[in-house]
Amino acid sequence: MTGREVHLVSYPDGGVRPSDFRVVEVDVRRPNDGEVLVRNTWTSVDAGLRLRLRESGPEGYFAAFPLNAPMAGIMTVGEVVESRAEGFAPGDTVWHAAGWRDFSVVEAGREELAGIGTLTKLDTSLAPPQAYLGVLGGNGLTAYAGLFYASGMRDGDVVWVSAAAGAVGSLAAQFAKLRGHRVIGSAGSAAKVAWLLDELGLDAAFDYKSGPLDRLLREAAPDGIDVYFDNVGGDHLEAAIAALRRHGRVAVCGTISEYDAATPPPGPSNLFLLVAKDLTIRGFRGSGYVHLFPEFTREVGAWLADGRIVHRETVIDGLENAPDALARLMRGDTVGKTLVRILN
Repeated sequence: MTGREVHLVSYPDGGVRPSDFRVVEVDVRRPNDGEVLVRNTWTSVDAGLRLRLRESGPEGYFAAFPLNAPMAGIMTVGEVVESRAEGFAPGDTVWHAAGWRDFSVVEAGREELAGIGTLTKLDTSLAPPQAYLGVLGGNGLTAYAGLFYASGMRDGDVVWVSAAAGAVGSLAAQFAKLRGHRVIGSAGSAAKVAWLLDELGLDAAFDYKSGPLDRLLREAAPDGIDVYFDNVGGDHLEAAIAALRRHGRVAVCGTISEYDAATPPPGPSNLFLLVAKDLTIRGFRGSGYVHLFPEFTREVGAWLADGRIVHRETVIDGLENAPDALARLMRGDTVGKTLVRILN
């Protein structure tokens, strides 16, 4: 049996280009003892992948993708077609971290992506398989842990979420609303802002491209904010520091403003306000909170079952289009969770 894999052939200089990748056909081997063969059906596209499209990834982060090799470490769901591992049988729906390929041979019990990507059987009665790449997967856990643990949320907090129309931001904003907070979202187009207000029910939202960021934030939160959930970094972080009230907190999930930049954007120029206002900035990764999965699945699963969470998906068909899907995400051309449906 043969299948396709996406290989990285050159490290992008600036924006991601489909020409930096190629699709190759390879032989698919049978599983050995302790392994399963999975026919992949959905694979994830996340902004964090851009950090691994460099000759060396950021210190402490997941390793850079090697050239001319399978891109290991990308979340994927699929169906087991052959199993030689206890606890898994043909027909099981699973997630694993050997994505951007038609078929994957996966070792059961082997920790991947700090535990988030370890081979796991999924309950598709709770949600369709692809939801485990978004609202019920790493994106959802990142939003949940960042808000309720990393940021130290308190009753009555006013929350600003940047990139609030993205996979993580849209969930963080909704989780904060479900816990009774006033929530402001920002995004990169008028259409996305309308979605945040009309579909997600945020209290205020603005297009960060429509004017000076500090003015837009001040208009949305005239009395200031208590928590900033940061997906962007750069000028957004600077605006948040200015708007935060005393003892405010920042949970830094990502800094997408610098991922494609040829040179890093300037950092905040107002860092002394951290001292003046007793502020806290904390970086975090969802993979640092894997122990919360049972709690997260229980609570978010209940919200999902009650229809209280909107989880929009931008679906691109065809494994060969995964690189273009990533390029579109980085340009801001997708809303919610970006997914590739594998047609094999």
